[in-house]
Amino acid sequence: MKILLIGCTGFIGKELIPKLIDEKNELFVISRKNINELNLDISLEKINFLKIDLSKEKSWSDQNLINYLNKTEAIINLAGEPIADKRWTEKQKKEIESSRIDTTTFLMQNLKKLKITPKVIISASAIGYYGTSPDIEFKESDPQGNDFLAKLCAKWELAAMQKPFFTRIVIFRIGIVLEADGGALGKMLPIFKIGLGGPIGDGNQWMSWIHRSDLCSLIITSLKNNKFKGIYNAVAPQPIKMKEFSNILAKCLKRPNLFPVPGYILNSLLGDSSQLVLKGQKVKCTSIDNSIFKFKYPLLENAIYAVTKK
Repeated sequence: MKILLIGCTGFIGKELIPKLIDEKNELFVISRKNINELNLDISLEKINFLKIDLSKEKSWSDQNLINYLNKTEAIINLAGEPIADKRWTEKQKKEIESSRIDTTTFLMQNLKKLKITPKVIISASAIGYYGTSPDIEFKESDPQGNDFLAKLCAKWELAAMQKPFFTRIVIFRIGIVLEADGGALGKMLPIFKIGLGGPIGDGNQWMSWIHRSDLCSLIITSLKNNKFKGIYNAVAPQPIKMKEFSNILAKCLKRPNLFPVPGYILNSLLGDSSQLVLKGQKVKCTSIDNSIFKFKYPLLENAIYAVTKK
C-alpha cells in the first residue's frame, strides 16, 4: 500500500514506520524536521521524504507534495506540536492548535481540490477530548469536556471529519503512550532507576495508557480492516491510578517508591500544562472489537515489565 505519513517522525513513528516497511508498504513521509534529525531505526533510503510545514497554506502548492498525494492510497495523520514539552503560553497554545487543526484542515481541503480519494485516513486525537475527572469513566460516546485540550481535540476531530466522501475515516483518541525511549515513561524511568521515584501529585489521578507496540499494531490493523470506521479510544483495557502505576514501575525495576513529586512543584515549572500529569481521566476502549484486535499488553504490569527488561 502507498501510505502518506504526516507527523509520524517522533516517538510513535519510531516504531510505526519500521513496522509499515516490514509489511512492504511504500511510504511518503512528511515532516517539519530535516531528514538528518529523524530518530528512526531504518535506512532512510527505504522512505520517500519531504521536509515541509503542512500547517502553512502555501506549503500545499509544493509539486513534490502534490505528486505524493496523487499516489497515496492511505494517510496516517499524527501531526502536532508536542503538548507536554513546554509551558502553555498563548504563543505555545496557538502552535499546538495550528500544528493539528490547520494541518488537518488543509489536508482535507486539498484532497477535495485535487479530487483525491484515499481508501482510508487514520487521524490522531487524544483522550484529552473528555476533560478530566477523578471518578467518571469515559467511553467513545461521551461528550467533550470544557478545558483547553478538550476544545482542541473537538476542533481537531471536526477537521478530520471533513474528509472526501468515499474515504473511510478512523480517529484514535490516544492515551498515555508507554515505551522506554520517550513519552511520560521515558521521563520517569531515569528517576526511578536511581531510586528516587514516586507518584506524581496525590497519586489518585487516573492514567489511561497504551503500550506503543499496541498503538502501532492498532493503527496498522485499522489500515487493513474495513470494519474500523469512526472514533476509538486508543487505550489499554485497564486504566490505573498514578500511585499504582508508580508501585508497579518500582516493583519491575526493583527500586523504592518513596519520593512523591508534589503538585505545586509541577505547577510552578509547567503552569497550566501540569494538568496533563496532575489530573487524569478514566477512559475505556468500548468500541474496539476483541475479535478484530487483541492487545499484546492489556495489563500494565506486563507492559512495564516488557519496557524495563529490554
